[in-house]
Amino acid sequence: MTENALSIAARVCGIGLVGPGADDWGQLRERLLSESGAALAPTRIPNPEGLPPAERRRVGKVVKLAMAAGLAACRDAGIEPAIPATVFASSGGDGENCHAICELLAGEDRLISPIRFHNSVNNAASGYWGIATGAQSGSSVVSAFDGSFAVGLLEAFALVATEGAPVLLVTYDHPYPSPLAESRPLGPAFGVGLLLRPEEVGPGPSLRLLGLSDAPADRLSDPVLEALRQGAPAARALPLLSALARAEAGRVALDYLDGRALLLEVAP
Repeated sequence: MTENALSIAARVCGIGLVGPGADDWGQLRERLLSESGAALAPTRIPNPEGLPPAERRRVGKVVKLAMAAGLAACRDAGIEPAIPATVFASSGGDGENCHAICELLAGEDRLISPIRFHNSVNNAASGYWGIATGAQSGSSVVSAFDGSFAVGLLEAFALVATEGAPVLLVTYDHPYPSPLAESRPLGPAFGVGLLLRPEEVGPGPSLRLLGLSDAPADRLSDPVLEALRQGAPAARALPLLSALARAEAGRVALDYLDGRALLLEVAP
């Protein structure tokens, strides 16, 4: 196992959640604590807040999912959503829009509308976030396959350390339609927002970044939640969310890249 010599810390001041069986963080926290093993209801993605009607009609489910999780985290932290810098992390972006573009390119009429095109890029959620909130702070977009949550968390930690200001991490994934789904199966739609602040600012559980480990990532004892963790890349956040729900001190290992894990120390 290897760890960085220099650790970075931040506080979690807000959590937002949209996922199967949970419309918000409170519902998921109850499930994480109960470990009931019960089946999860399908994800319910709300309509995005703040967007003008024309933009609201254009956005896909992935953007709606990201915005709902991010706005919920800001509400939980009691911060205006225009204030924090943002990090958006997704393993694959808008698969439904990509599917529609592929169908057009495979047909005789290959003209792609500008709306389809600008929704196909991986920073679409970041752009719509700026439109909805009026945010002018910096925004990063990362994509790292099944390690997207951990890579996004690293980016958020780096911004907290260098800027000394709040940072909102939003990680989200939505299943692809067929035939893309056969090549890249994804679990249920899942989005999580974490509002991080410098450790010395305000209350909230502390996270300390320790580095990378060759040890396996943490698993969940609830088989249904563990299946969700493995199936939805954004749900690789579940071991960390479980530790936050339990308000217990300890270490958490999250799926990173190349079989490695990102190590965090959690202090309530």
